[in-house]
Amino acid sequence: MTEKLLSPLRTRPWPERWLTRTLGAALAAGAYEVCAPSSDVPGAGVGGLALSVTLLLLAAYFGRRDDLAWPLLLVAAPPTVLMYMSFESEQPLQWASATLVIAAGTLIAATVGRCSRPHEEDETAGLLCAHARPPIVRSRTR
Repeated sequence: MTEKLLSPLRTRPWPERWLTRTLGAALAAGAYEVCAPSSDVPGAGVGGLALSVTLLLLAAYFGRRDDLAWPLLLVAAPPTVLMYMSFESEQPLQWASATLVIAAGTLIAATVGRCSRPHEEDETAGLLCAHARPPIVRSRTR
């Protein structure tokens, strides 16, 4: 069961892949709706913290399972679109700065999730990496 939940999405059948992505976007939008901080409600900081933690966990999960661009679309886009609709163009600078913070946090968490991926064996893995050392070839001249 955990292999199915943590395996790369590119190896899964396309209905499962798109269902997982749709569920992730719905969870991000739902987390915003439930946890969105409101200034008129006491304890708004707790809701903002819960939203941040939820979005970071979702970004790390999708960063581990999918390509790097997908967490931006699945995790960062739904809350920022809902935020834009709730601000109704009254506070464009606040919306833009919040969007940048959400996108940056999503990219950082997705990158951390990507680092926790198991490394796949690939015969061309060291060809394009700058840190990979070429094999040592010793000449037999004496």
